[in-house]
Amino acid sequence: MPFDLAQQSLGLIIVIFAICTLIIGFAGTRLAGIAIKLAERTGMGQIISGALFVGISTSLPGSVLSVSTAWQGHTDLAIGNALGGIAAQTTFLAIADLVYRKGNLEHAAASATGLAQTTLLVSMLSVPILAYAGPEWMIYHIHPASILLFIIYGFGLSLLSEIRDEPMWLPKKTDLTEEDAKQHKPDAHPQSTTRLWGEFLTFALLTAIAGHVIGQAGLAIVDITGASQTAVGTFLTAISTSFPEFVSAIAAVRMGAVNLAVGNIVGGNAFDVLFLAASDFAYRDGSIYAAFNDQHLFTIALVVLMSGVLLLGMLNRERRGIGNIGWESVAMLALYGGSIFYLAG
Repeated sequence: MPFDLAQQSLGLIIVIFAICTLIIGFAGTRLAGIAIKLAERTGMGQIISGALFVGISTSLPGSVLSVSTAWQGHTDLAIGNALGGIAAQTTFLAIADLVYRKGNLEHAAASATGLAQTTLLVSMLSVPILAYAGPEWMIYHIHPASILLFIIYGFGLSLLSEIRDEPMWLPKKTDLTEEDAKQHKPDAHPQSTTRLWGEFLTFALLTAIAGHVIGQAGLAIVDITGASQTAVGTFLTAISTSFPEFVSAIAAVRMGAVNLAVGNIVGGNAFDVLFLAASDFAYRDGSIYAAFNDQHLFTIALVVLMSGVLLLGMLNRERRGIGNIGWESVAMLALYGGSIFYLAG
C-alpha cells in the first residue's frame, strides 16, 4: 500500500532512501552468490542463470517501484525509473570492465548467448516506441504492446536456452576467454537446494520491499524539492534500485565469472523493459505509452545506442584499450555522462 513520506523532513527521507539502498545492495550481493550455486545445481550455465536468477530477482526493487508508482498515477516516475535503470545498468558493465584488470571484459565474456541477450533487449526496446507512435489500441485499459513484450521475453528465453545447448557458432577462444571456463571450487559446507531457493526468495522479497519504500521516498523528494519526476526516476531511484546489479556484477567479475556479470546486466535490462508492460497493467487512466514525453524517448534512444555499442564491442572483442578497458566501455561511460546534462538540466 502507498504511504506518504512527504510529511517527513527531507533529511529523514534521505536517510530512509540511503538505508533502503544499502539493503538492496546487501541482498543483491547475496543473490549473486546464490545464483552461481543454483546455476551449478541446475546446469543452466552462467549466462542463463544471470538472466533468470540474478537478472530477474535483482530487478525486483525497480519493478515494484515502477508498478506501485504507476498504480498511483505517477507515470513520469514509473517510466523514468524503468528506462533509467537500463541506462544505468549498462553503464555498470563499463565500471565492471574497469575492475576486471586482466583485459577487456567484453572480450573475456564473449558468447553466443550474450550476443543473443543484447539483441533481445534491443528488439524489446522497439516495442514501446511502436506503441507510442502507433494507434492507441486498448484491451480494457491495457495496450496490446504490453502483452507482446511478455511474449517476446518468454520466446527470447527459449531461444537463449536453444543457443546455449546447440550454438550454431562459437567465439574464438583466447587466453582471456579460458578464464570463464574454470569451474568454481565446491562448497566446503554445501547447502541443500531447498535452502538455497529459500534464501534466494527471502533476499528477493527483501529487495522488493526496499524498492517500494524507495519509490515512496522518490515521490516525497519530488513533492518537497519540486524536482521533476522524470529526472528523479531516471537517475535517483533508477540507480538506487539498480544497485543489486552493480554489486553482483562487480562480485561476479572479482570471482572470475565474467559471463555471469554480463548475463546479470543484459538479462536484467531485458527484464527491466517488462517494467513498462507491468506498469501499463497497473496504470488505470489509459496506456502508459501515451504518457511518454521527449525525455523518455531520449532515454530509450540512449539505451538502444548503448546496447548497440555493447553489441559491437562483444563482436569486435578488443583485448585491451584505454585504461585497459575496451573502446565500448569508454563510449558507454561518455554517453551516460552526457545524458546527465540533458536529462537533469
